[in-house]
Amino acid sequence: MNQLTVTGVTGLPEITAGADLARLIADHAPDLRDGDIVVITSKIVSKAEGRVVRAERERAIDDEAVRVVARRGQTRIVETRHGLVLAAAGVDSSNTEPGTVVLLPEDPDGSARRLRKGLGERRGVSIGVVITDTMGRPWRNGQTDAAIGAAGLAPLRDHRGQADTFGNTLEVTVAAVADEIAAAGDLVKRKTTQVPVAIVRGLGELVTGSDGPGAAALIRPAAEDMFRLGAADVLQARRTVREFSAKPVDAAAVRRAIAAAVTAPAPHHSEPWRFAVLESQRARTALLDDMLAAWVADLRGDGFTEEQITRRTRRGEPLRRAPLVIVPCLVADAAHPYPDQRRSAAERTMFVVAMGAAVENLLVALAVEGLGSCWVSSTLFCRQVAARSLGLPPDWEPMGAIGVGHPAAPPPDRPPRDPESFLITL
Repeated sequence: MNQLTVTGVTGLPEITAGADLARLIADHAPDLRDGDIVVITSKIVSKAEGRVVRAERERAIDDEAVRVVARRGQTRIVETRHGLVLAAAGVDSSNTEPGTVVLLPEDPDGSARRLRKGLGERRGVSIGVVITDTMGRPWRNGQTDAAIGAAGLAPLRDHRGQADTFGNTLEVTVAAVADEIAAAGDLVKRKTTQVPVAIVRGLGELVTGSDGPGAAALIRPAAEDMFRLGAADVLQARRTVREFSAKPVDAAAVRRAIAAAVTAPAPHHSEPWRFAVLESQRARTALLDDMLAAWVADLRGDGFTEEQITRRTRRGEPLRRAPLVIVPCLVADAAHPYPDQRRSAAERTMFVVAMGAAVENLLVALAVEGLGSCWVSSTLFCRQVAARSLGLPPDWEPMGAIGVGHPAAPPPDRPPRDPESFLITL
């Protein structure tokens, strides 16, 4: 029968910058054995490494964060430069001198490797080390400790390909054992008992001869993360994409994005949005050829040279490169009639604004689905041509066209924009 014990290491002094943490732990854990795993609260590692700074907490969070994932009031869930996603970037103002905050270790895996080496040399043992920090979890109340640094153990245990007790092959089960060990250590370390270190015994099969990949192996790559976008990320995820890969577009994802589009506000409790989805190459080519012919005719009529016409019509090329095109259309049959032009124009504008809201919803929802998009205004200049080419009902009014596909490359960073440049306060 497997037996697991978790024992707190007591009697450690207050840790200050420059402290020899490996020596202190070794002195207070004289029974350290081969196969033990030493679980260490990151705060004492940070203190020993001089990661205590005199700064305002919010400013320290700004400095440590690379991305705000979600925000509610003053609470921020952020991604740190380590790739960790947690509240306040792990910046802690408890158990430290007033006016100072404790930052996470600069390199938690590197810290774990150094502590493992120091403990091993002092005690002549082969052990694992896990450095922990407290994290909340989406959809679950409460916090638990998780591994942010590790050395000398396999942080993940892969059960894929193994059979369960009924003979079924496990396909996705990969246990985050470093996190499980971190949580087990927290049961005896707790938060208020001044016990920052625990020894986990009974998992010697997880301890490795080499330092191993560290806790970095627990961080899911962004491309594989289904929950990558936090509430603060969603709108920023929408970027104009003009180059697409050959990967086909999932029709179900497009339908889900259109379902999001039609949640837009609209006047008079109406539903003025329609969408022509051009999945076939034939339909896309016919529309774009017809619009190009109309565009060239207009430019020639305006006196542009053939060179100028060629240069201008290149703006429509992203739609030809897109594996799918959506033409959003406005149906304004719910508009109220007015006898004067002023009110009629305002009524028309209400419906156009509602259409714009639906288009933005659609673009954002496509981004959430992992799809790139570009809205091109071209059909606005030849509505009748576009409607005829697509065989649209007579009351469907094309409002631009959207190229959709998988981005061929990540889009460039969005240029910074100061909201103060776009507002007045009255």
